[in-house]
Amino acid sequence: MVDYVADVKKYDATASEEAVNKIVRHLGIALRNRDSSLVSCTDPKELERVRQRWCEKKLGVTDAAKCDAVIEKVCQTMSSDNTKSRVTFYYLVAKHLDKLSSL
Repeated sequence: MVDYVADVKKYDATASEEAVNKIVRHLGIALRNRDSSLVSCTDPKELERVRQRWCEKKLGVTDAAKCDAVIEKVCQTMSSDNTKSRVTFYYLVAKHLDKLSSL
């Protein structure tokens, strides 16, 4: 099993294990497939999916420009990581939007 908490802690040393586990449960079966368990910052359709399905639908942020700015920031933060874990990516987006408590 992948240690999602350890991966998130590479970017946030004080990461909430509870929040990480909620994201893992939310993503469910998508994490079983390598392709769907990763986020590609070079694929505009992928980033649009993150905005629509995670930022807007799950986190309830209706300001698309704000979501896009945060997604771009997370892409920059994780730029040295060639395999961007979807769990870590979603965690960081939620943290930057101050939405971890609403997971």
